[in-house]
Amino acid sequence: METATHMLRTGRRGTLFEFQMALRDLRLSGERLGLAWSLAWHDIVSRYRGSILGPFWITLSMGLMVLGIGFLYSRLLNIPLDELMPYVALGIVFFGVINSVVNEGCETFVHAAGMLSQTSLPMFTFLWRTVLRNVINLAHHLVIVVAVLVWFGAWRDANPALAILGLAFLALNVSWMGMLAAIASARFRDIPQIVASVMQFAFFMTPVFWQANKFGDKHVFLTLNPFYHMLEAVRAPLLGAPVAPLSYTVLAVMALAGWALTFSVFAVTRRRIVHYL
Repeated sequence: METATHMLRTGRRGTLFEFQMALRDLRLSGERLGLAWSLAWHDIVSRYRGSILGPFWITLSMGLMVLGIGFLYSRLLNIPLDELMPYVALGIVFFGVINSVVNEGCETFVHAAGMLSQTSLPMFTFLWRTVLRNVINLAHHLVIVVAVLVWFGAWRDANPALAILGLAFLALNVSWMGMLAAIASARFRDIPQIVASVMQFAFFMTPVFWQANKFGDKHVFLTLNPFYHMLEAVRAPLLGAPVAPLSYTVLAVMALAGWALTFSVFAVTRRRIVHYL
């Protein structure tokens, strides 16, 4: 059975057949979400084995970064600390999720080369592994979010339900970005360096720790910045602010177009990914 599946994965029988096999891969990966979760959990455990705080070391580092930037920019920009600190904290935490999924997506297939060449596991399973690993990390970082919202009283105006909707849009979009990066990185090994540079540039061009209203709601830096819309859909509700309808429109269109492109690329390259590795 595994030999037959491997032949289906690597053989070429027309474009329609390729899309059928890609859909089959996606469907089977959904049936193996438990496996993806186990692999993600194992990644976390193995990475921090023997560590005292485990993933909370990253949380501690991120918390210190939030405090440093919050206090510094509050004085430099003459913005009240209780206004800027929650803004900075949410920006750093949730942009960190975007950054991690996209950057780690580059290594999704490369790190799973052994399993992909020796088993018939669906390739999408390894994307879900990357996404779920970062969901686990986000669960640790939520300590920062809750602490800041409670300490500065921002929780009173928060809208968690709308924030969850924004988080769903964020997950939909970073997933296809991570998958596209995984496919490209399997073929071209210098893609991770390019992606890391782009994400570093995006960090400074996105209102993570500087306030978007300083540029006006319709400035080109914001309107054409997909990371701004992903970030705003989660951060604004938690700060008690409305989310612009434009952001939801951009995120919905970006998710549809992004997944259509990514799935098409995957369908065409699926049988060659193992050979790239």
